[in-house]
Amino acid sequence: MIRKILIVALGLTLWSGPLAQAAPVSETEQIPVDIRRTTFITNDTEKSLKLYRDALGLKVIYDQMINSPMENGETRQRRLVLMRANDDFIGAVGLLEYIHPKKPQRQEKFDEPVPGDPIVVINAKDLDKRWDKVAASPGVTVIESPEIVHYPRANGGKIAVNVSMIRDPDGYWLEINQILDEPASEKD
Repeated sequence: MIRKILIVALGLTLWSGPLAQAAPVSETEQIPVDIRRTTFITNDTEKSLKLYRDALGLKVIYDQMINSPMENGETRQRRLVLMRANDDFIGAVGLLEYIHPKKPQRQEKFDEPVPGDPIVVINAKDLDKRWDKVAASPGVTVIESPEIVHYPRANGGKIAVNVSMIRDPDGYWLEINQILDEPASEKD
């Protein structure tokens, strides 16, 4: 079942067109919307940073405490950390920890993603070199170690991808891939 889910998620990653090469969309094809970042609610930001910053290599571009008054007279305290890979505007990852009051952890755990569970797809050109550090990060659950999978191209042929799946320290699903062939393009 996880492989079927990965095919759908990977299909978005390997979509034919300008995104496959991480090139910007031409101005004539742009829409007035950007998907800016995904923010994960965390229990322990420092633990999450061991995965995202230390193992995956994302660069921290913002790390601040945010305080705001609550109706009961107390102060809501949150820590927001923003990280980037190769673009500082789109595709960023945020870690948001509610320090006071604490947010409860979701209790149910599933062996497979279910509706309501996002799957974040990350391409790592050096997954083979990063994997041991990713798998050893505190709180990480390895769902599937890297395995080469051959996905169909839109117009025939195959794309070899080294695919792995983990849950981060807070239970978010991450698919970390290393594309081993040329990505799909409009010419495929």
